[in-house]
Amino acid sequence: MKNGFWFLILIISLTIMSCNFSGKDRGETETAPPLPQAESMLLTGVSEAVCYSGFRTGQHPDRGDGAVNPSYEEILEDLQILAEQTPFRLFRLYDCEENTQMVLEVIREHNLDFKVMLGIWLRAEIDSYETCEWLTEPWPAETLEQNKKLNDLEIAKGIELANEYPDIIAAVNVGNEALVDWNEHRVTVDSVITYVKRVQQAIEQPVTVADNYKWWADNGAELAEVVDFVSVHTYPIWEGKDIDEGMSYTLENVEEVMTALPGKQIVIAEAGWASIASEFGPRASQEKQKQYVSDLMEWSKQNNITTFIFEAFDEDWKGNPDNPLGAEKHWGLYTVDREPKEVINTFTHHDSN
Repeated sequence: MKNGFWFLILIISLTIMSCNFSGKDRGETETAPPLPQAESMLLTGVSEAVCYSGFRTGQHPDRGDGAVNPSYEEILEDLQILAEQTPFRLFRLYDCEENTQMVLEVIREHNLDFKVMLGIWLRAEIDSYETCEWLTEPWPAETLEQNKKLNDLEIAKGIELANEYPDIIAAVNVGNEALVDWNEHRVTVDSVITYVKRVQQAIEQPVTVADNYKWWADNGAELAEVVDFVSVHTYPIWEGKDIDEGMSYTLENVEEVMTALPGKQIVIAEAGWASIASEFGPRASQEKQKQYVSDLMEWSKQNNITTFIFEAFDEDWKGNPDNPLGAEKHWGLYTVDREPKEVINTFTHHDSN
């Protein structure tokens, strides 16, 4: 009888343990990110997209001291390169200034087969001196106030362009990494929500906000309820990963956002691999860039996630002017002189969507 009692206790214990483990498995299955996404969640029906900024040597956008823009002919050359040598027919622009306006003109006037995610660039409205490592002094209060007025004008211009080019502009992005505390052009979540709603009320295209995947996962619930889709940035190489972990880490980043924001349409608004970088040493190379971009594009196609590869062309105006090998200058699929890197070879026999 005594032995039978302990045997019964053992059976009950094992049954409870089995139920607990089964419950955990069921819970994990129920909360697992839903991949692939529905095809309807693709922007313009494609997974393959690229970030485009056409500034060449000696050129730069206006970030406070005026712009030196590419010419009409240079923009046309860039777009013809992308049209003839890559599968990309959707690309991302970052602001609404003169250069962007000319890009849209070139597309329309030459009847080029491109769609665009337009960017509305937001300047700093709050001071991030204590959290942004490259700010050398706090933002003056009068500058922050002036930036709010400039942001208001930028939003108005974005609305105007979206309505002027509805056949070309497929979506509008409000703010680029303006919510993370480590950037210098920080804006409050409340302000961004207000801006998004203002744009949504004035245009027909879907509206989004692009920011780091971690910000979305940890802080993005309120904003995710407002935007039409969530745009995330993921850069494994910036977070110390080498190519053997690059794709798996990217997938973890995306799944973290999907788990935090269930049911939301996800777009990867920036992801890439530097071809050379003093900050990354041997982790950066054309061969590793080729592998990462190729693997990411294939995964994005299989999972119906529109992914903007960062970026089309190197931009040597970025980063430290005294360091020509700085990472910021070398994310392009082409060099600043428009020479193709190894990754372009993967597109020769590439089947676009």
